[in-house]
Amino acid sequence: MRSLRFGVVAPIITDVPAWLDQLRGLADSGYSTILMPDVPQWQPAPGPALAVAATITDLRVGTWVYASPVRPAWITAWEAHSLTVLTDGRFEMGIGTGRPGIAGQLRELGLPAVPANDRSGQVREILTALRELDGPDRHTPVAMAVGGPQAQALAAELADTVTFVMPHTETRAETTRRVRAFDNRRDLELAAHVPVIGDAVAPFMAGPDTDTAAIRAADSLAFLPSDPAAAIDEIHRRREEIGFTYFVFGADVAAPLAPVVAELAGR
Repeated sequence: MRSLRFGVVAPIITDVPAWLDQLRGLADSGYSTILMPDVPQWQPAPGPALAVAATITDLRVGTWVYASPVRPAWITAWEAHSLTVLTDGRFEMGIGTGRPGIAGQLRELGLPAVPANDRSGQVREILTALRELDGPDRHTPVAMAVGGPQAQALAAELADTVTFVMPHTETRAETTRRVRAFDNRRDLELAAHVPVIGDAVAPFMAGPDTDTAAIRAADSLAFLPSDPAAAIDEIHRRREEIGFTYFVFGADVAAPLAPVVAELAGR
């Protein structure tokens, strides 16, 4: 069975010195990866931010996740490859087709609308260019956020890690069926995006109007209890029953969950 690892989505929502202190606090916690969202105009771009983060700690860094319609494919691939080079192989590229409402964001940015059916093709272009830039001696790990069948098929073919885009109130049973139906013949790492810990909702991982009570009532996998012992039991259950081994939390709960990560990371 694959070992457990844990990532932290750490957007810059305060001043930069406070963010850097937050990264230093993660360094010895057992977390594997510092992750940055890709939300233009809300915060610094993920590439420069991750390049800085990689100089603050020796943790891995990654995007969670690049939105494929926001920039030309070759620019995304070039930035990802450059981060792999600059971090000596510590970069992981998370990539997806964009948040709900991406069409409105593209209009605001003056970018062309991309039909939903064409967005997986954009992701393929990015990954093709990335592999060409990496060449035979490098391999930038790719985590794909997938929803529909096109994205799932592409991830089954090309990704190293897959995380499933699902309604936050989707039930445990529905998510289990979704994951088991995925063609994982290449034994990809399965990642769980967990935006709600106890009553806390992580910024950039879920909207401010997220109904935590409804999420808990649905027995949704978007939720973990804040009690460390209960969280440990639940993470074990998700690995054993579904196969999730990479868990991604928000930075605001990184400290409260540190005992969980210290107990489970690498096991």
